[in-house]
Amino acid sequence: MRSYSLVIAASLLLALPASAQPTKWAPMSGSALAQDYARRGEHEKVVFLFEKLSAEEQSSPDVFPVYLTSLQALKRYKDAEKVAKKAVKLHPEDATYGVALGGVYAAAGDKATADKQWQKVVAQLSTAQVVPVATEFGRRELPEWTERTYLRGRTLAKNDTGYAPQLIQLYTQTQNQPQVLAETLHLVAQDEKQLPFVRNMLQNALREEKDFDALEKLLLTATQEHPDQSAYSELLLWLQVQRKDFSGALVQARALDRRGKGEGRRVMELASIAQLNKDYESAIDGYAYVAKEYRNGPYGNFARQRLLQAREAQVSTTYPVDLAKVRALVAEYEQLLTELGRTPDTAPVLRNLANLYAFQLNDRPKAMTLLQEVIDMPRASDDVVDEAKITQGDLYILKGEPWEATLLYSQVEKSHKDSPLGYEAKLRNARLSYYAGDFKLAQSHLDILKEATTREIANDAMQLSLLIQDNTVEDTLGLGLKAYAAVEQLVFQNKLPEAIRGLDALLEKFPGHSLSDDTYYLKAQLQRRTGDFPGAIATLERITNNVKYDVLSDDALFLMARIQEEDLKDKVKAQELYNQVIVKYPGSIYVAEARKRFRKLRGDGV
Repeated sequence: MRSYSLVIAASLLLALPASAQPTKWAPMSGSALAQDYARRGEHEKVVFLFEKLSAEEQSSPDVFPVYLTSLQALKRYKDAEKVAKKAVKLHPEDATYGVALGGVYAAAGDKATADKQWQKVVAQLSTAQVVPVATEFGRRELPEWTERTYLRGRTLAKNDTGYAPQLIQLYTQTQNQPQVLAETLHLVAQDEKQLPFVRNMLQNALREEKDFDALEKLLLTATQEHPDQSAYSELLLWLQVQRKDFSGALVQARALDRRGKGEGRRVMELASIAQLNKDYESAIDGYAYVAKEYRNGPYGNFARQRLLQAREAQVSTTYPVDLAKVRALVAEYEQLLTELGRTPDTAPVLRNLANLYAFQLNDRPKAMTLLQEVIDMPRASDDVVDEAKITQGDLYILKGEPWEATLLYSQVEKSHKDSPLGYEAKLRNARLSYYAGDFKLAQSHLDILKEATTREIANDAMQLSLLIQDNTVEDTLGLGLKAYAAVEQLVFQNKLPEAIRGLDALLEKFPGHSLSDDTYYLKAQLQRRTGDFPGAIATLERITNNVKYDVLSDDALFLMARIQEEDLKDKVKAQELYNQVIVKYPGSIYVAEARKRFRKLRGDGV
């Protein structure tokens, strides 16, 4: 045994650089060697290197943590305690040594003594020591003591929001949601400039529905008790937008707008978000509020235009489309143009009016005349002119003149290269190639669009690309897909009865084709648009009841729920179906919306 120790000693001495041998200690080179031994788990060698050093050298930042870890790994707790106690005496200004001493007791299994030591460290803290000690506790994964350190620092600083960012971060990491909410609300109440930070932290911290519920209840109470504290309203507005509760958010947006004398700006922003999320009722309420309250303000006329656009979107997506409501909208658009004049500012109104004539009233000549008026209008913005050109291209597709359509789309592609409008035009060209059955050319467009900066366009391009790829693997000639594409063109042309007949023919001609689930899903959508709601549900059940169609099962189930809620007004059945979406497809993109609708139907007021 003794000879073995001598061999180790000799080898260690030889391994040390000349400047690190017993005559003189070189901390950097010796520490690096020891750390290398520590990484390899050779703790005896680490201890051999360090135990002959002076107390000052043993407590140096390069040596101390490595030496202490190796002593503890060898279960030499008494030696580790002695080293740590000496370090504490030598460095009274650095309280992290006291934390390390407590760590020795904890490693030895003496939790009571460890807690007593750490309590002593926290009690004797100076302001300068708070962050280093809290960081050391955090490194040792002792969140309770990290929290105590920051709270002690708050007392020392006599500041009840001191160290709030650190505490919020800690509570987020430990998933202590009640404390996250308490700290964030307290911080933002004291300093509104912390709103961006607080929103960001809450975004990371709120994971489950109950967490959102808890925050919303706290904020509703806070806004009622402190109506002059705008930070609470700001945060509640943000939360409700996150939850897509736009009707609730509208209340806060109005209050903030009045308080900040924004002349409708905040409400316009919210209404726009609601419209993008297809909550047309909230969008209409928001635009109507601005149009009425700030009629002569900077957003008054714009609000009137956007109000009609939102109502148009609502009418065109309420099935079957009510032509009487369409004509009423046309009359309101005409009235608006009479009041405001046909100017570059109202050019978008002319384009929207053209859409109604083309796609709802089937009056293509009138639509073409209105669009040409926009294109020929002096000083009209390039964006509005090219949007009119895209709609003209759509009209040519309705007329069965694809070459005229692609010419207009290509013009917009060139004039708006690498911009959303240019991408939209390229997507139109891709669909045109798809309708014609030229899938190779369509893919060349789509490959570019999949990298588009606009998420919606990129997603549309990806979906069409996958449709082409998935359905030309087995059917290399793409015969089934060509038939499906021809039906989609009929849908674009608003020839819905012909499209439904085409889908039935496709199912009969290509039984068991990989497109079958897409065919049933599209048929159900068209049945809904024509007002055949029972037929739509029966078609969707062909998907949900067939395990082969699992890819579209969640889409079908969610659409069934919407038909029950929005069209058949059967709230009980809709609630049941939304719950099925949540339970059966927890990873579905529809879960968040299904949960929101389920809770609303249940009467939760969200």
